[in-house]
Amino acid sequence: MLLGRIPSHQELVERFCERLRQGRLIIPGAVDPLAGLLAKRAGFSVLYLSGAALSASYGLPDVGVLTLDEVAARAARIIAATGLPLVVDIDTGFGEVFNAVRAAQELRRVGVAAVQLEDQEMPKRCGHLEGKRLVPPEVMVQKIRAIKRVCPTLFVLARTDARAAEGLEGAIARARLYGEAGADAIFPEALESLEEFQRVREALKLPLLANLTEFGKTPPLTAEELFQIGYEMVLFPVSALRVAAKAMEEFYVHLAQKGSTREFLDRMQTRAQLYALIQYAAYEEFDRAISHS
Repeated sequence: MLLGRIPSHQELVERFCERLRQGRLIIPGAVDPLAGLLAKRAGFSVLYLSGAALSASYGLPDVGVLTLDEVAARAARIIAATGLPLVVDIDTGFGEVFNAVRAAQELRRVGVAAVQLEDQEMPKRCGHLEGKRLVPPEVMVQKIRAIKRVCPTLFVLARTDARAAEGLEGAIARARLYGEAGADAIFPEALESLEEFQRVREALKLPLLANLTEFGKTPPLTAEELFQIGYEMVLFPVSALRVAAKAMEEFYVHLAQKGSTREFLDRMQTRAQLYALIQYAAYEEFDRAISHS
């Protein structure tokens, strides 16, 4: 944001919390600054940096191999480009309690409004795959308490993956403990029906996030269906990346076969559209102003 001030962590937290209080918050995943700018132009007010999407952008699986530096650097660039509140997936906190606290401090420093912390063991697995192993709930409770003690302004979204291993009641029981420990909202992962989402909503008083990632255990519900039963936030974490990857795959196959881009011109963002998105003219104007001065 060359021509504007980057909002502070506190400002972004306040904007995120105000938007959350309004409810009916759809949060799209944005894996890089360009995606963030596109989402902002479409009208979204909060963005999400998915560990699965970021891992995929590095050609890696979602098994917790990202480093804190990689996540913090990408988060900082998205915030600087968009000026929007960002929710960042920190998986299990990059290790034990001290690691989770350091992650929270680093992300607060670069302006992140909220972090998502989950209760899996390392190496973690994608939330919609089999074979997930959970830490004892007291381990997750310690991490939440520690983060909120050191970074009280940071919004903590506690994710539980207990549905598969401990059933819906086990997930609810863990969520209650996480709320008592200081979590600001709950993310029940991999629920399998609208009825299960409803049951969690009836059982918990904290704000709730529903994850509508594709091709997993959760059916293809709509945001409106979740809002109708009382969910405040609905997340689409990897959707844009999947769309973009499919488009690139089709383009590369075509280019390899045809050696031409002419047939894809109507499916491309034009040069003018890209320059408008990244404020190319504003940078040129700034350069002229500096040169004349």
